Amino acid sequence: MKTISLLTLVLSLAFLSGCASRKVERVATEEAIDLSGRWNDTDSRLVADEMVNQVLGAAWVSNFQQEHEGKKPVVIVGLVYNKSHEHISAETFIKDVEKAFINSGRVRLVQAGDKREELRRERAAQQEFASMETAKNWGKELGADFMMNGDINSIVDTYKKERVNYYQVNLELSNLETNEVVWIGDKKIKKYINK
Repeated sequence: MKTISLLTLVLSLAFLSGCASRKVERVATEEAIDLSGRWNDTDSRLVADEMVNQVLGAAWVSNFQQEHEGKKPVVIVGLVYNKSHEHISAETFIKDVEKAFINSGRVRLVQAGDKREELRRERAAQQEFASMETAKNWGKELGADFMMNGDINSIVDTYKKERVNYYQVNLELSNLETNEVVWIGDKKIKKYINK
């Protein structure tokens, strides 16, 4: 009797878990899907594209090129601090900005932070392990002319079952030699969520 009851219980649980199955489907990565109203991949990509369009449309690019015989300015993307109320992967946003810079063809981009240190470690290893003909030399790095930094901020307003998430991304570009701020931009996103 206990064996039949146990078997019935196991089969019932299996049946119920089968009824509660989820459906997962692949979608285009460019498709905007906003399930929660929080910052998401679409926000990151759209803000990065718009901010890079803003910065590249400003006068600092042509001013630099006039002063340097048409050379493209070299940019490094520094830290973008997440000061918002939620977890936002600043690294994803930084990569979106870097990609938009490269794809524009208007500036040259150099590595920052940990990636730059990894390249230096590889160069050091080549000095010892690679042939003299193929080892990359020290002192040939491309120095950045400008550095971009910024932050992501948010404000949340709630009342009963309604919520508004407001995000503001602030970026600024500074001349590394003079510390002059040559551009400041921002992008705002506001999302209304009715639960």
